Amino acid sequence: MASPDPPPATSYAPPDVPLGVSLFLTIPYAFFLPELIFGCWVWMLVAATQVANPLLQGWVIYVSLTSFLISLMFLLSYLFGFYKRYESWRVLDSLYHGTTGILYMSAAVLQANATIVSETGDVKNYYINTAASVSATQDTELLSGAHCRGLILS
Repeated sequence: MASPDPPPATSYAPPDVPLGVSLFLTIPYAFFLPELIFGCWVWMLVAATQVANPLLQGWVIYVSLTSFLISLMFLLSYLFGFYKRYESWRVLDSLYHGTTGILYMSAAVLQANATIVSETGDVKNYYINTAASVSATQDTELLSGAHCRGLILS
């Protein structure tokens, strides 16, 4: 029985994701830790304020908490090599980070609105809301960089 023809040679082979701690030393994956830190920071800062508008800041907490948990699952998947079981992990990673970047942008705008509303009240809440707005904006930028991770590797 003749063996099937080998696939044609290509000039591009996607890089393999490093396992373990070396994951944090490569550029596309180094975004995981700041992404998790800023996501948790937004969540804690909004939860620490006196909520001016529960609907707006509820959305900010929902986006930051959900993004934090899903990013943590992606990180664990990369650390332990679970992604190797699925062929579409790059598409899933790109879709997640692109969608989350848009959601974080909406959360940053809503948090900025909550900051403006709290400007006339307690100064402490105003400063905490300002820090949450800046952190949400930073997380949006990190997610757009992480979104490039999936585009580069796909």
